[in-house]
Amino acid sequence: MRAVSYAQFGGPEVLHVADVPIPEPGPRQVRVRVTASVVHPVDLMIRSGRFPAPLPTGLPYIPGWDVAGVVDAVDAAVEQFTIGDEVIGFSPWLQTTAGAHAEYVVLEAAWLATAPAGVPAIEAATLPTNGLAAAQALDLLALPAGSTVLVTGAAGQVGGFVLALARAAGLRATGLAGTDDRAFVESLGAAFLSRSDDPAGTFDAVVDLAVIGPSLLDLIRDGGGYVAASPPLRPDPVWEIRTYALEVRPDGPRLGELVELVTRGDIPLRVAGVYPFADAAAAHDRLARGGVRGGVVIVP
Repeated sequence: MRAVSYAQFGGPEVLHVADVPIPEPGPRQVRVRVTASVVHPVDLMIRSGRFPAPLPTGLPYIPGWDVAGVVDAVDAAVEQFTIGDEVIGFSPWLQTTAGAHAEYVVLEAAWLATAPAGVPAIEAATLPTNGLAAAQALDLLALPAGSTVLVTGAAGQVGGFVLALARAAGLRATGLAGTDDRAFVESLGAAFLSRSDDPAGTFDAVVDLAVIGPSLLDLIRDGGGYVAASPPLRPDPVWEIRTYALEVRPDGPRLGELVELVTRGDIPLRVAGVYPFADAAAAHDRLARGGVRGGVVIVP
């Protein structure tokens, strides 16, 4: 099969299309024929050799987390999917190095959900990793309806999903973003706050996706909660404020709940660009330039 691959760390130019063996599903796994996958900032960090922790296997790597595609082969122990089912999910790449920028990828059946009906695969592929990150951030906070939450980086992929899920949960969200993103933030029922302004007031919780840092703890009421964008960024608890960190994990049933919200129109899916395997370097370069509002999608 064809796959995007790299055998040395470096800039986008190290990416190339390689012929590699088709993977076979093991116990409780399925093989997915990939229709679309998505590039994430962590893909760029790993490719450049800047990832700060050891990886489970060595080069060469096939990158890619999210996948939308069609079940192509199924282990006999898998009951929830059959060949021909359209599915979405993601590979926890830092654990498996099983990349989705390939014609086929093998994943645990428990990591997958049925794809949203009537939604193009290039849009559906943008949901799994970032949507689950947003859902798990709010799950950590466990806020009752009517609570207030400040979301920094609110116009980014995870931030947009947090705003949508906050609205669905009856939370009162404020989105901190650039001036050009006001319309998007307000379209999700959130109050808009420009990142050029100093936040004021008190919130029940903060989801800090823009990595503003511990200074935001001053805006949280005692007993409130703070979610950092990654474990190394989690501050120590202060003033009875609970602190957490995002460490997204695959969860097929939870993803299925997000799919229902997508099909009801409660969660918008955004695509910033679509690139074939041969243009993977251009996709990485586009994401690296910043300002992306939507998923950068790779297709076979």
